[in-house]
Amino acid sequence: MVAKRLRARLTRLGTQTVYITSGSPCENGYCESFNGKLRDELLNAELFYTLREAQVLIEQWRVHCNTSRPHSALGYRPPAPETLTPIEEPPHQSIAA
Repeated sequence: MVAKRLRARLTRLGTQTVYITSGSPCENGYCESFNGKLRDELLNAELFYTLREAQVLIEQWRVHCNTSRPHSALGYRPPAPETLTPIEEPPHQSIAA
């Protein structure tokens, strides 16, 4: 419903939308970039003997990619540096006798 109204408004303005075909990641630059990096940095470098091994290594790569691997689009900074939140201890309550 919203998409139809948006298309109608864009038509009135004289513009057109660009469609990405469903199931066609080659038309989405972000997907293509991610798939290429995943293949180059992990899948082409590893041989997985079990599903569990693949799950562990892919998760390690994902965490590294999202927390410590520098990205050129971000000025060679990591996208979300890992942070630690200190655990707050509850306030001490005095017991009145």
